[in-house]
Amino acid sequence: MRRISTLVSILLLWVAMGNVRAEAPARDHDITIDDYFSLAIPMQSALSPNGRYAAYVDLRWEPETRKRNGDIWVVEVSSGKTRRLTFDSAFDGYPQWSPDSQRLYFKGSRTREGKKAPYNGKSQVWRIAVTGGGLAPVTRLSKGVTAFELSADGRALYYVVGKKHVDEEWSALRNAHALQYGHGVATYSQIWKLDLTTWRAEKLVDDNRVLVAFSVSPDERRIAMITRPTEALISNEGQSRVDIFDANAHTITALPDTLWRADAPSPYGWLDSPAWSHDNGALAFTVDFDGYPSELFVANFSTDAPTLRKMKRSNEETVSGGGPVHWRGRSHDLMYLAEDKARVRVYVIEDATSKKQKKSYAVTAGDVVVNHFDVNRAGSKVLTIMASPTHFGDLFWSPIRRGNQRHKQLTRVNPQTDRWKLPIIKDVTWKSPDGTSIHGVLELPPGHEPGQPLPMVVYLHGGPASSTKMRLQFWSYGRTFMAAQGYALFAPNYRGSTGFGDRFLVDLIGRKNDVDVADILSGVDAMVAQGIADPQRLGVMGWSNGGYLTNCVITKTTRFKAASSGAGVFDVVMQWGIEDTPGHVINYQKGFPWNRSETMHKASPLYSADKIRTPTIIHVGERDPRCPPEHSRALYRTLREYIRVPTELLVYPGEGHGLRKGKHRYAKMAWDVAWFKRFVLGDDGNDHKKKGSSEPSEAKE
Repeated sequence: MRRISTLVSILLLWVAMGNVRAEAPARDHDITIDDYFSLAIPMQSALSPNGRYAAYVDLRWEPETRKRNGDIWVVEVSSGKTRRLTFDSAFDGYPQWSPDSQRLYFKGSRTREGKKAPYNGKSQVWRIAVTGGGLAPVTRLSKGVTAFELSADGRALYYVVGKKHVDEEWSALRNAHALQYGHGVATYSQIWKLDLTTWRAEKLVDDNRVLVAFSVSPDERRIAMITRPTEALISNEGQSRVDIFDANAHTITALPDTLWRADAPSPYGWLDSPAWSHDNGALAFTVDFDGYPSELFVANFSTDAPTLRKMKRSNEETVSGGGPVHWRGRSHDLMYLAEDKARVRVYVIEDATSKKQKKSYAVTAGDVVVNHFDVNRAGSKVLTIMASPTHFGDLFWSPIRRGNQRHKQLTRVNPQTDRWKLPIIKDVTWKSPDGTSIHGVLELPPGHEPGQPLPMVVYLHGGPASSTKMRLQFWSYGRTFMAAQGYALFAPNYRGSTGFGDRFLVDLIGRKNDVDVADILSGVDAMVAQGIADPQRLGVMGWSNGGYLTNCVITKTTRFKAASSGAGVFDVVMQWGIEDTPGHVINYQKGFPWNRSETMHKASPLYSADKIRTPTIIHVGERDPRCPPEHSRALYRTLREYIRVPTELLVYPGEGHGLRKGKHRYAKMAWDVAWFKRFVLGDDGNDHKKKGSSEPSEAKE
């Protein structure tokens, strides 16, 4: 009896501690396209200084309008109790805590009919109590603010505004005629300091530069600024710099850039993510290179002349350029995100300012994909937004130690998915024809049993300096919803993908439409050989670089019964001439059209387009600056007018490189389902909807 009593006591204790949960609900819901619009995505987490709360942005589709909105939420770390703080359609974001942990500052765009700032729809800084009361504007500027940062002591707010500038040369004509000019007219950035006691604002920086990111040192002596000379994104490549504003001397000096320009494998690096150490003595930042490994740099300000150093890292991990960078508590340990074999983890470099740097190590181990993180003041715990092959993204709380796999879940932002029939996600590997080992992610329909080959859609990720991750992901480019339709979804991490080592990444340079295509097609062979894919029922799809590779693949083989090409490149020479980041082409082709024309022609699917026989649906945003619609229109003309291949061209009004409107994402998924159903499955029916799915109101407009 005593033993039984003891077991009962232990069981009751477990229940009280939350370690025993009610029986999980049955997974009896077939995923539909409509379910995509029920998903919430947590973003931009921030820990309160007292460690009691975590703030985050909850991004979700509003049911009636199908428009996306962001709201500020907080979760109590000890209990997991959540509270929503904002309720307006203001797209609130970028939460920052007051030093006493009682209030949150954030950026949002509120509108009231006939109202002036701060209710004129321009982005302003707001603050609200952690209890949810006292919402009030902090800035009231007619044109709004573009970025802000609260000082370490909470007494001042630093914010950024834009100022129109017209070059003196031709200024009379430029001012007289409201046209779009190639150069000479720009909106430069100013940094202002608002005293939160006197409410007086002081302009600090007005240097005819465009601000990319900034960070104020804890003592407010310095402001580190990532700047570029113009608004055009091309000026970010090779022309951006790290400027340091000295508040005492009111001077601006640029850090020497030899390490990431002249001494780098490419001069076209993108600078981002400046972060000061607690003692004001060190500044960390990232440099992201198209085609080459991203790097971490540290500037040491312990002497009058700052010293610069590139951080050592494992050649197997890939730093997530532009990802968050934090110093660990009051130490000089540097924390950042890096990819490793389709996982994304938080890494630590111990004592990053010492002459003898230690080897980096991961503090979030296992099959995890971390999107964002923050560190507590003591440097003992890390807050992450994390997904895995079995759950969508949520907030987690973890101790900081090498190889840690213990992660306390703080939120459940998508409880509705507990009943979803989720895809089965697996690692797959194979050998490319040259012997290189290639990794991929395989999504199988829920409940799939081995033995029966499936219709298979090959999903090709963008970048190419990116990868398909080992996580649950439901989005309009194919993941989750294709498996829900009964397909195997096969996502090769081809040469040039991140997270598989430096050599694997740079092996694509000068070899696009070559080794990447070989990796993909050999992976399809492997899936057929393993009995996963039915060779007579194959499709291929992708967006951006994935759209480009879709265009490439269908010039090499007729084995695919259908293709969906999204925002793809058709001619590399044209791409260099019209995209907003031409350094991408320069890096991968190792030069310019006038000295690498043969390589660029080989990389372009246009010059083999006569071999295409695959029915192809083409998607593109009307205003896409990255892979402009001229490529998609040229592909469409080629297939429809000259090759006579079944094709459709879908141009999404007002959209850029990614589809932002709910009705457009719905349309893309609906068309893709119907296209593959007809040409891969051989079903000529026009009903693209699964039983129980209803078309949203936006799609009827």
